[in-house]
Amino acid sequence: MINTMTINGFRAVIQYDPEIELFRGEFVGLNGGADFYAADIEGLKREGEISLRVFLDMCAEDGVDPVRAFSGKFNVRVPPTLHADLVQAAAAAGKSLNQWVADSLDSAAHA
Repeated sequence: MINTMTINGFRAVIQYDPEIELFRGEFVGLNGGADFYAADIEGLKREGEISLRVFLDMCAEDGVDPVRAFSGKFNVRVPPTLHADLVQAAAAAGKSLNQWVADSLDSAAHA
């Protein structure tokens, strides 16, 4: 199971690493890597704030935008039968395939 945590407006994915018996957080959507480790939730928050602050300070120092830019376009490969099912579902909803997929992904991402 993958969980997320928001620290100072930035989202991090949290996973448990059984090899080191710690939780690992990694900020997503940044122009570089910023991760952190802790044994509990409070530790994750504290270490996440430190890691994020160091990352943002380095970006400011180097004149780099800390947030990664996304184009809004990506390719997804699915089996032909699923493609046909998606087209039918979109048509039944009165939407283009693109709009139906975008709406479905938005729902899934914000559930």
